[in-house]
Parts: sequence; C-alpha cells; structure tokens
Amino acid sequence: MQKLHHQTLGAGKPIVLIHGWAMHSGIWQDFAEQLAGHYQVTLVDLPGHGHSGPLTPFTLENITDRLAQTLPDEPCCWLGWSLGAAVALEMARRFPERVDRLVLVAGNPCFLQQSGWPGMQLDVLDKFAANLQQDTQATLTRFLAIQVMALPNAKALAKSLKTAVLSRPMPDSTALQGGLEILKTADLRPALAAATVPVLVVLGKKDSLVPAALSHALPHCQPAAQVCLLEQAAHTPFLSHPEEMLTLLKDFMENQR
Repeated sequence: MQKLHHQTLGAGKPIVLIHGWAMHSGIWQDFAEQLAGHYQVTLVDLPGHGHSGPLTPFTLENITDRLAQTLPDEPCCWLGWSLGAAVALEMARRFPERVDRLVLVAGNPCFLQQSGWPGMQLDVLDKFAANLQQDTQATLTRFLAIQVMALPNAKALAKSLKTAVLSRPMPDSTALQGGLEILKTADLRPALAAATVPVLVVLGKKDSLVPAALSHALPHCQPAAQVCLLEQAAHTPFLSHPEEMLTLLKDFMENQR
C-alpha cells in the first residue's frame, strides 16, 4: 500500500498536523517551523493531495487506515484544520491509543447545519460541489478567497494561500469530491463526546465556513473541551494569527494532564 508523503521537524512532544480540503501540508510550512522550535511536528499530505498518491474510495476510514500505516505508532497530539479536524476526530475514535490530545482548528464535528447545531447549509455545499465539477480551478480559487475575505489583509493572505497551494500538484478529483462528501455526511459529534483526552478547539469569529455560534454548541457536546474564539480571525488562524495560535498551543501542550 502506498504510503503518504510526510515530513518531520523539530524535537519534543509529537504533534501531527492534518490540512484541510483541497490543500496540502505545505500550507503549514511557516507555522510548522515556528511550532517545531518547541515540539516534534509531523506534516502529512492527505491521499490525493500534494505529493501523496490517490485513494479510492476517499473515506474517513480509508484515510485514517493510511495514516495509521504511515506514521510511527506512538501517542501524539493530532491537530486537524477544517476537513482535517474530521480526520483527527476519526483517528481518536478508531485509534485512541495513538491520540493523546486533540486540537480542532476551524473545524466542525458536524459540518452541515442540523436542528440545534450550527453549520453550513446543505444547498450551499451542493452548489459548491456542482461548481467544482464545472470549473475546478475557478472554484478552488474562490474557495481560497472565501477563507480570508473578512480580514483586513485579505488580499495579501489570499495571495499567500494561493502561492502555498500551487507549490504542489493540484488535488485529484476523487479526493476533492470525496472530501466534500465527508463534509456533507460525517457526524463526529459522538466521537468528540466520547473523547477522554484533552481537547482544544480554535475558531475564528469572522469565519464564513464554520460559524462562530459553534463555540456555544461545542461545550454541550464535550464539556471538558477548551474552546477559544479568536475575535479577529477567519478560517485560517494559523496564517492570520500565528502568534496567538502558538501561545494557545504551547499552553495546551504544557498545562494539560
């Protein structure tokens, strides 16, 4: 079975970074280098993204199987951003012995809006999937802009994001459509509720993909979770507010347990 592309930086307590939909691990590079000054940081390209080969079908079960086969068998902090948060939660559900902490960044355990649960509306996600089939490049470009559009330096951040994304091969269509299907159907609230490890959730108040109202819903699902809502951040707080993110992570890594 083909292994996933990954790299490890630094030394210390291990942290695995899992990127979001349509991205690759290069998106973390600057932030990861800062984090690696304190911890051992492993960056992974999900299947069909960046330098990792394809995976069919692109499901949470298959993705986490591939991660478990690729990375060292040791307890780590799993930090997932956006779609990566769903992957991290699935790792905790299926391989609890390999997860000693969870960090969910701009992620929602149930991405679609449900009764009493804030999320994205189904028709918006369906329209996005349809646009993706019609014009993949234009849809991905718009997606990059959406992630930072509420920020004062949105233009510069979008350019930085696009440069990082284009530094590696574009994701394959199976991964793109499979990722959207995961966002549409996965409900990992039971996995979050069952988590017995420390959990940190970082949200952006200006995020147009993961609503800020989630910060009020999450404690009902996992009362022990530490939920932090960054007032000036959107969907990419590790790019727009790296120092705040580093401070939160260092406090979480050192003061839990």
